[in-house]
Amino acid sequence: RWFTHFYVVSVLWNGFLLIRLFQAEFLGGSLPSWVQHIHRFLGRDFQSEDTGNGHFSALLVLLLLWLHSCRRLAECLWTSVFSNGVIHIVQYCFGLGYYIAVGSTVLCQVPTNVRNGKELSVQICWYHIVGVTMYIWASLHQHRCLVILANLRKSKSGEVVSLSHSVPFGDWFERVSCPHYFAELLIYVSMAITLGFHNMTWWCVVMYVLFNQALAAVLCHEFYQKNFSSYPKHRKAFIPFVF
Repeated sequence: RWFTHFYVVSVLWNGFLLIRLFQAEFLGGSLPSWVQHIHRFLGRDFQSEDTGNGHFSALLVLLLLWLHSCRRLAECLWTSVFSNGVIHIVQYCFGLGYYIAVGSTVLCQVPTNVRNGKELSVQICWYHIVGVTMYIWASLHQHRCLVILANLRKSKSGEVVSLSHSVPFGDWFERVSCPHYFAELLIYVSMAITLGFHNMTWWCVVMYVLFNQALAAVLCHEFYQKNFSSYPKHRKAFIPFVF
């Protein structure tokens, strides 16, 4: 239930970064000096000119990240039905820090000429289209899977009748135990594609999401197998047909 706090922080913080980056790119403004100092402290040697299309790619990814946080916040508030499970304080603090750091990571990909307030033009590339298309596709499936999970605890009228666990069916649940985790990975991969494939910093973020979501998926998969004797044996834990 307290995951809601993560998305509140993400919507506010990444929304702020998105506005400032938009101003820097299209209105000839500049990012706050303290943001530049933080990024300089992180040790990234920014290029003096935008040799590719990094400025627009970063803006687009930051927008996707913000939209993702908005959707997840809405789902936490109005879709999901949470049990009385608790979260460890270390995990809670890490989660808050993560959603602040991930937006700043995107901002670190912005070339120096944007930082100095130089207005830039927009060039839409093929990998922007591929990345956004994949993002929409994965987001739709993640939402559907979360609705399926929520409906397991609701009556046909929409009233919550139970907080117990049941076996989900439908959509990607037919192939994996935790398709919403798999969709989360695809969403971050789509952002890596939107950045142009070659951004190693963001691929490190993708690898973190991969291992984090895979571990959670394995634990859920083992829970299903242990508690439901008739659980479908053809289902994988995380990635369809693979893992």
